[in-house]
Amino acid sequence: PFGRVACGVDMTFDFGTLIAHAAKTRALGAGTIVGSGTVSNRDADGGPGKPIAEGGVGYACLAELRTVETILRGAAETPFLKAGDTVRIWAEDDKHHPIFGVIEQTVG
Repeated sequence: PFGRVACGVDMTFDFGTLIAHAAKTRALGAGTIVGSGTVSNRDADGGPGKPIAEGGVGYACLAELRTVETILRGAAETPFLKAGDTVRIWAEDDKHHPIFGVIEQTVG
C-alpha cells in the first residue's frame, strides 16, 4: 500500500474554507464538486509524513513523496508510474464504509 491517509486531518484549508473562497469569485450551483487535491498527513513530530513501511500512514501523491525524499535524502528514490503499473484507490468514511467504491486503472 502507498497510503492510508486521513483526508480530514492536516488540510491547509478545510472544505468550508475552500467553498467560501470559491463562492466569492464564482457562482456555485447545486451539484458543484469542489476538490482539494491530494492530502497527506504529517508525522507525529509535525514533519513530513512517512511511508507505511516506516510506520507512517503513507502518502496520497507520488510527487509529494518524491519531494520529501529529495529534501531528506538528497534525491527522489520512488519512481513515477510506468506502463503496466496498476493504481487502485478508494475512500472510506469513519466507520470504514466505502464512499464511492473502488477505482482501478492500469497505466498504458
